[in-house]
Amino acid sequence: MNLLSTLPLSLRQLQYIVAVAECGSFRRAAEACHVAQPSLSAQVGVAEQALGVQLFERTGRRVRVPPASAPLIAQARRVLMAAGDLQEIARQRADPFRGTLRLGVIPTICPYLLPDLAPALARDYPDMTVDWSEERTARLVEQVKEGVIDAAIVALEADLRGLTHEALGWDPFFVAAAPGHRLARGRRQARLTPKDLDGERVFLLDEGHCFRDQVLQLCARAGARETGFRATSLATLVQMVSASGGVTLLPSIALPVENRRSQLTLRRFAAPGPGRTLALAWRRGSALRAPLVRVAATMRRALENLKSEI
Repeated sequence: MNLLSTLPLSLRQLQYIVAVAECGSFRRAAEACHVAQPSLSAQVGVAEQALGVQLFERTGRRVRVPPASAPLIAQARRVLMAAGDLQEIARQRADPFRGTLRLGVIPTICPYLLPDLAPALARDYPDMTVDWSEERTARLVEQVKEGVIDAAIVALEADLRGLTHEALGWDPFFVAAAPGHRLARGRRQARLTPKDLDGERVFLLDEGHCFRDQVLQLCARAGARETGFRATSLATLVQMVSASGGVTLLPSIALPVENRRSQLTLRRFAAPGPGRTLALAWRRGSALRAPLVRVAATMRRALENLKSEI
C-alpha cells in the first residue's frame, strides 16, 4: 500500500489544528498563522471530516480541547516537529551554523552570562543568528519538547526529563549577608558549612525558580526557614537582604552584577559546597545535536572566562 496516497491531512492543516489548541480560539490561531480566519476554520473542518472526529468544542468565541482529542493534538505536534527536523537536517547539510538558533535561558542565568556569551557565539559562528528568550525552567523544558525553541541553558539539577544535555560548568552558591549579620562577622576567608544556617530565616525567590527549589532543600537540611517575602528576581533579593539586615544565597555568576557595590558580605562554603551545574539542554533525537554540542563548547569557554573574574 502506498502510504502517501492514504494520508488524509496536510502539514498546513496540522499546523492550524495545533495553533487552535494552543491559542484557545480560531481568531487568535489565524493571527498566529498569518491566515484569514475563514480559511483556517475551513481547513480545520476539512481535517476533522477526514479524521472522522470533532477535535474541538466550540463555545461562543472560546474553543476547548476535549480529553478525547488530546492524544490527536499531541500526535499532530509530533508530526510537525518531525517535519521540522527533516527541514533542519537538510539545512545542516549545507551549513549547520547558518540561519537562526532559538535558545532559552532561565532568569537566574540570563543577565549574568549573556553579556559574555552572546559575543562569544557571534565570534565563533558569525553567520548564525541567535534568538534568545527568558523563561523559568518548567516552561523552557516544555518549549524545547514542543519544538518552540531549539535548546535552553538551565540548571542540570532541575527536572529535565525527555531532554539530553551538555554540561557547561559548576556554579557554586555563596552565603550573602547584610553587614552586621552574624554570618558576616569573622574572617571572610573562613569557609561555612550548611549547618551554619541553622535557625536562620533566609530570603528566597518566588515559586517556579529552580534556584529557589535548590536553596529551599538546602535550608531544610540545615535547619533554616524562609522568610515570608519572596523575590521575583535576584536583584530584588539582594535589595531586601541589604535593607532588612538578613541573609540569602546567591549563585556565583550573579555576584559581579548583584554585589558590585559590595553591599553584602559574601562567604564561601567548605568543599563540597552547594551549587548547580549549568547545562545546555535539547530534545532527544533533535536534528541539531551535533551543532549544539559545538555551541555548548563555546558556552563552556565563556563561562570559564567569567568564573576566572569572580
